[in-house]
Amino acid sequence: MITVISLGGSIVAPNTVDEPFLKDLISLIRMLLEEESQRRFILVVGGGGPARVWQQAYRTISGNAVSHEQADWIGIMATRLNAELIRGILGSWCTQAVVTDPTQAVFEGRVLVAAGWKPGFSSDYDAVLLAERFKADKVINLSNIEQVYTDDPHTNTEAKPIDTISWAEFRVLVGDEWAPGKHVPFDPIASRHAAQINLPVICAAGRNLENLKKILHGESFIGTTIGPL
Repeated sequence: MITVISLGGSIVAPNTVDEPFLKDLISLIRMLLEEESQRRFILVVGGGGPARVWQQAYRTISGNAVSHEQADWIGIMATRLNAELIRGILGSWCTQAVVTDPTQAVFEGRVLVAAGWKPGFSSDYDAVLLAERFKADKVINLSNIEQVYTDDPHTNTEAKPIDTISWAEFRVLVGDEWAPGKHVPFDPIASRHAAQINLPVICAAGRNLENLKKILHGESFIGTTIGPL
């Protein structure tokens, strides 16, 4: 059983590294690996605060000479830094190097850690490609939002949380374009490919580890399921 988790950088390192959260998350993963000998995890890590800060510095200093591709590369390097941290914390549970090209990945152990690949999309797309490559039945997308809403709840008080939504409906919400640092529940490029291969994605609050346990155990949970189950 392979579980693919797209781990938002916003919960790994919102500004600096969230050490208490990472300690609790890795403890949960270790516990599940010890309890269930057939369970394996693929953790795909985002850039978070370091990506935003370094990208903003690049934009401020470069002015009109900003390149989206270069901004993406800066974000990708932040994902790799965060991924190396998580790989190190996992110790002997993760024996392979951080994956930076999902199309060439090999999975030999119990936990595989992956980071950003190349410009044009976020690490969410890497998670979808890895789920496809290793035949996972879904991607669990953990971030700093509890559910997908009908609109931005910070600007629209009438926005409602969504429990389930089709890929067609979700893609209307997030659009088709990717830009470095774009704030959406799930990357539009990743969404397009997940829709094409009929892969469900569950969006949930990453810091709610009790809720994550419910997702992993197939119990009722708080979150949004996109696409078929």
